[in-house]
Amino acid sequence: MGNLMRSAIGRPDVSTDTCDGSLKAPEGDIVVLQDYPSAEISEPIYRIGEKLKLVAQGAYWWQVRSVQTGQENIIPNSHAAKVYHGWLFEGVGRQKAEELLSLPGNKVGSFMVRESSRERGTYSLSVKHRSVKHYRIYRLDNSWYYISPSLTFQCLEDMINHYSELADGLCSVLTSPCLSAAIAPLDRSPGAPPVVMRRNFDWNKVDRGQLVSADSCDDSVLSYGVRNSIAAYLSFSESPEATHRRAESRKKKSRFDRRLLS
Repeated sequence: MGNLMRSAIGRPDVSTDTCDGSLKAPEGDIVVLQDYPSAEISEPIYRIGEKLKLVAQGAYWWQVRSVQTGQENIIPNSHAAKVYHGWLFEGVGRQKAEELLSLPGNKVGSFMVRESSRERGTYSLSVKHRSVKHYRIYRLDNSWYYISPSLTFQCLEDMINHYSELADGLCSVLTSPCLSAAIAPLDRSPGAPPVVMRRNFDWNKVDRGQLVSADSCDDSVLSYGVRNSIAAYLSFSESPEATHRRAESRKKKSRFDRRLLS
């Protein structure tokens, strides 16, 4: 899983309220940290772990768009976290990281790099294994990063790419960012028309009685109308002797049926 991410690690400039209180459109995605509103109040609009697009932000409230439905709504920023590059979570604590990594869809090796909300530029790596393991990411004076002093990296991206190839002391190789298997947008495009299966049969193996008799069983390979049409055609094309034999056969059957009813 080399070259997991190739984007620059620098955090994009995220706009906040302007002096007149208007909202500027920010960059990046967000993930819901807890159901909103809570189940005690009403049916939640957003569930924990759901991915949203950040449309606009204020000091305490964010306008968001659902990745799944495209509907927009307002959510308090305390209920969500910004996510950059798919794996860098801003302001997610240890306990909340464990909750998110424990959600369905995350597998062994699912991970996130989380930035401390108290000290900007301080990071930890959280990895799902039998339980969720946490690793402090240290920073040298030259701004290189490391978990183990014997392995240093120029940027977080290089660190993630390395541990995506080798565990090198971690509990697991990094496999996929946390919640990367979250629900994708609904595909509303029309699907392919249904395939109608038709029963195949060999005309050479069809009993002639099924073709000329209107009294054939209901599960015949031919419909009632088709059988009648074929019978009418054959009655015109067959010899007089054959027509006489068929007429005699119908008379005998009719007499037999009347005896049964009498």
